[in-house]
Amino acid sequence: MSLIVQKFGGSSVANAEGIKRVAKRIVETRKAGHEVVVVVSAMGDTTDELLDLAKSVSPLPTGRELDMLLTAGERISMALLAMAIKGLGVEARSYTGSQAGMITDGRHGSARIVDVTPGRVREALDVGAVAIVAGFQGFNRGTGDITTLGRGGSDTSAVALAAALDAEVCEIYTDVDGIFTADPRVVPTARKIDTITSEEMLELAAAGAKVLYIRAVEYARRHGVTLHVRSSFNNNPGTIVRNAREGDTMEEPIIAGIASDLTEAKITVVGVPDIPGKAAQIFTIVASTDANIDMIVQNVSSAATGLADISFTLPKSDGARVLQVLENNKADVGFTSLQYDDQIGKLALVGAGMRTNAGVSAKLFTALFEAGINIEMISTSEIRISVVTRADTINDAVRVVHSAFGLDSDVEALVHGGTGR
Repeated sequence: MSLIVQKFGGSSVANAEGIKRVAKRIVETRKAGHEVVVVVSAMGDTTDELLDLAKSVSPLPTGRELDMLLTAGERISMALLAMAIKGLGVEARSYTGSQAGMITDGRHGSARIVDVTPGRVREALDVGAVAIVAGFQGFNRGTGDITTLGRGGSDTSAVALAAALDAEVCEIYTDVDGIFTADPRVVPTARKIDTITSEEMLELAAAGAKVLYIRAVEYARRHGVTLHVRSSFNNNPGTIVRNAREGDTMEEPIIAGIASDLTEAKITVVGVPDIPGKAAQIFTIVASTDANIDMIVQNVSSAATGLADISFTLPKSDGARVLQVLENNKADVGFTSLQYDDQIGKLALVGAGMRTNAGVSAKLFTALFEAGINIEMISTSEIRISVVTRADTINDAVRVVHSAFGLDSDVEALVHGGTGR
């Protein structure tokens, strides 16, 4: 008997009909002879609604109380799902993150898992029950407080449980049929990928592909967990995400997929003295805000002035904070001014086959040139090329690049929900 972890997102359990459909799938898996652990997100837009409610009550809710509030969403869905499974004649037990042994650090809103002790989950499995665990949440041993894991927390919860319980596979159920060569909402002719390496998936997730969150992919790669991304609306096989193995052929396909991101902004520090240590000083200041920097470009300094410009991208949510702290240190750094641009979009081309194939960059830049799309920044890794363009051209950029690399399918992808989760 193998153990399978199944994770269902908010769109899969958005209403009573969805919960009953998910319950039927879980019961089918259990009756097929598998032990089943289920990780569930809050129903539909519950988390966003709770956040709006909190802001209407208090403009600056404390992290502790916000976590207490937000974890209510998963508790609702896990209890309803347990009821639905029992109604189909199979025993089910629901557990909060803390009851399931999800131990985290003490940072509210973006806690990280430090240990998993799923004793009660294992007990439920040993008596033949389906164990249902609230995703996105855990607790800190030092404070005894409930915590939440932040964006993609339910995916991370599922992978962590799969690793701790030595599961055969962690199935991530969404409202699309798997991982596609591009977002099917942007490129309707995107192709479903049958198998992708965790390395490629990490790059796609980091570049904005939202079907899997980067923390979950990182955890899976580190602990050797195989992921199976599937639709909760049908029985199609989906996409397998696994670590690369010796003997894998990386040359084909050259490109695994294309991701885009409209959540970043660009800050340009204008007139930085071109002397050793200034870049270190700037990014030490930025690091003090806990902002995540993505792409960085420094131009050649002017011979006449000895000044250079340094541009970098970061999440829009961090923009105001970083601008303020840089402005506060303007005199110490000695730069001239700051420019902020939140109307940018990022496109990333990802594929392990790029390592051994020449001409990928030329094809990418030619496709964008022929479409009249200007490139503002470029960043590369061994298996990724990222470019920044104007936000209002990013979807066009994705479509022309997707076609240029021969990734289009003859049929349109089916999207059952509206979020890709």
